[in-house]
Amino acid sequence: IAMKDLIGVFHSHTTASDGKHTLAEMAQQCRALGYQYLGVADHSQSAAYAGGLRLPAIQQQHREIDALNRQYTDFKLFIGIESDVLADGSLDYPDEVLATYDFVIAAIHSGQQMDGAKATRRLIKAIENPYTTMLGHLTSRLLLRREGYPVDHKAVIDACATHRVIIELNANPWRLDLDWRWIDYALSRGVWISINPDAHSREDLKNMYYGVCVGRKGGLTPAQTFNALPLSQATQYLAERKEAIVRSAAHHRS
Repeated sequence: IAMKDLIGVFHSHTTASDGKHTLAEMAQQCRALGYQYLGVADHSQSAAYAGGLRLPAIQQQHREIDALNRQYTDFKLFIGIESDVLADGSLDYPDEVLATYDFVIAAIHSGQQMDGAKATRRLIKAIENPYTTMLGHLTSRLLLRREGYPVDHKAVIDACATHRVIIELNANPWRLDLDWRWIDYALSRGVWISINPDAHSREDLKNMYYGVCVGRKGGLTPAQTFNALPLSQATQYLAERKEAIVRSAAHHRS
């Protein structure tokens, strides 16, 4: 993988939660850097410390994204959320809210004092949620600051393979999580990796470079990197995944 292979960006915050720049400013910066798409993923409601989005703010942001997308001919904003994984492994919104998103990044931000068994169960339950598109910063570590919670990496990666969940390689230099030593196993199980900057400002979009460095160390290739897909293919993948969830829900209701 190389920087030139990355076509789009997922996991970007805005002033709607704890980001420093507006939705339009983040989109403009992505376009200026040559990317074809940006997946916005502000914090969810349980992350009150980070201005997590409640329903009125969600609806407002979706309207803003739709308006910007009508202006672009060479760029697209995907509607996403970084949903907290709650203590029991459930996601932070009911299904009817999760269904409004193009993609959902599931990530743990609270209750991190867990043993390996509890952390693994919590993550796997989140992965099993059909609305989970990506698993964010798998261990929540902060390098030189905080140890990540212990997890059974193989079990978590196997669950991602079973449920077609993409694993984020969080490119924030304090995180670099998924750890490079687990990239090869993820690839052997057919799991997509997405190099995500976890950007809280326009400058943070440059974190992608650190993610590429870690990906290269782990043997990641463009063919196995989700955000190396061109816009049309990324759009198709997310749309088909969402349609499958709708069909499955309709089948269970009947």
